[in-house]
Amino acid sequence: MTRTGLWLLAALAALAQAPDLHGRRTETLLIRNAMVLEGVGTPVSGPRDILIQGNRIARMMPSGGKPVEAKAVIDASGKYVLPGFINLHGHVQDERGGAAMEVDYVLKLWLAAGITTVRDVGSNFEKSRALRAKSAEGTIAAPRLYLYPFFTARTPEEAVKQVRELKEKGADGMKHLGTHRDVMTAMRGEAANLGMRTAHHVGVEETNAWDDIRLGTTSIEHWYGIPDAAIADGVQNFPPSYNYQNETDRFRYAGRLWREADPERLGKVLQAMADAGVAWDPTLNIYEASRDLMRAQNQPWFKEYLHPALEKFFQPNLSNHGSFFFGWTTADEVYWKENYRIWMAALKEFARRGGVIGTGEDAGFIYQIQGFGYIRELELHQEAGFHPLAVIKHATYNGARVLGKQTEIGRVRAGWLADLIVVNGNPQEDFKMLYPTAGRIEWTIKDGIPYHAPTLAADVRQLVAKARESNR
Repeated sequence: MTRTGLWLLAALAALAQAPDLHGRRTETLLIRNAMVLEGVGTPVSGPRDILIQGNRIARMMPSGGKPVEAKAVIDASGKYVLPGFINLHGHVQDERGGAAMEVDYVLKLWLAAGITTVRDVGSNFEKSRALRAKSAEGTIAAPRLYLYPFFTARTPEEAVKQVRELKEKGADGMKHLGTHRDVMTAMRGEAANLGMRTAHHVGVEETNAWDDIRLGTTSIEHWYGIPDAAIADGVQNFPPSYNYQNETDRFRYAGRLWREADPERLGKVLQAMADAGVAWDPTLNIYEASRDLMRAQNQPWFKEYLHPALEKFFQPNLSNHGSFFFGWTTADEVYWKENYRIWMAALKEFARRGGVIGTGEDAGFIYQIQGFGYIRELELHQEAGFHPLAVIKHATYNGARVLGKQTEIGRVRAGWLADLIVVNGNPQEDFKMLYPTAGRIEWTIKDGIPYHAPTLAADVRQLVAKARESNR
């Protein structure tokens, strides 16, 4: 029988298991005969048996030994098990541009793409807090959520007060952008006192990577602030007509920033970031439309998976953040292609110097949809020159380090939480098999609860079809 035929038979067998196991935690679950990618950059080992008790990995054993009793079994013969993916830059969304969008669309797409943990940066805090509780209880199909609401204070005094208030309300950390240096200093000081982590979406602003290095920011999101810190006179060569509040201006000249960074100075910035433990979550996928707009607008999964609210939000509109494609030119794309080459080289150099790189998608903007954007991020890390094992490490163990949860999640190891992905194939060979459209992720196990990924994907397709019908 051909390899494809074997895969189809295995897929049918997994589908038969789905009604019994899908969305239901059992007392004991045995994953049998799996090839295991631990998530720390080491190569595959196996076949191995993984025994899950409740929500934790209890034991890992070579396959073929003494039989182990379990209430439920997943046969992973010829399949690969790796840690659940950690999305460091997710947005829980139930609307786009004022149009309603079912939150299940986002949550189920994440799980269908193997994402078991999301750092929710800057969404509606009260709504996400309720979802976090339901996810922890296992009463909804959703990844584990860590909440980093927006920090909005504008004075040092307000900064201290807001940090304390967010901590009391149960925030896990904070996301901030456009923050003045004195406010950021006060915020980081109080956050450190309270053990809170911070994600800095640096923009064109007073602060840059040197401030993150000095103050101990947990992670820099995207990439603004890093090349800026390496420009000789500290100012990008903007034309007199440039307006930062004009989205087309901002993204057009963002594509010309990396070329202005001095290589020697950039090396010093990257080394200082690595030494200070400032991680980098580059979100390469979210800017890709800038280097190839036609590709971004015509992704094949849009046919069945693009929600009409997102489709409308993606259209050029000065009122929607990231919907900036007015008069986008060949020259703009050429600059952005160069931007990516330099950016990716800097990312590789950062890792060489000991820096921690995580994986996030920032989907819901600029022609990227949740889950799909994350898998594209894996592909782009490989394009940047990283070995597939390193790419998987970025998405698992490194993500756990950024969250400060590296002894709980991010690897396949006894004692760790049972956040796992069962893949019908070796993802090192081709990350495309991880897209929900491929159907090769069979099970996403979050907190010991197995979710049948093809069933989740089918739920999303049905949800999108109904939304389109109601919008006619």
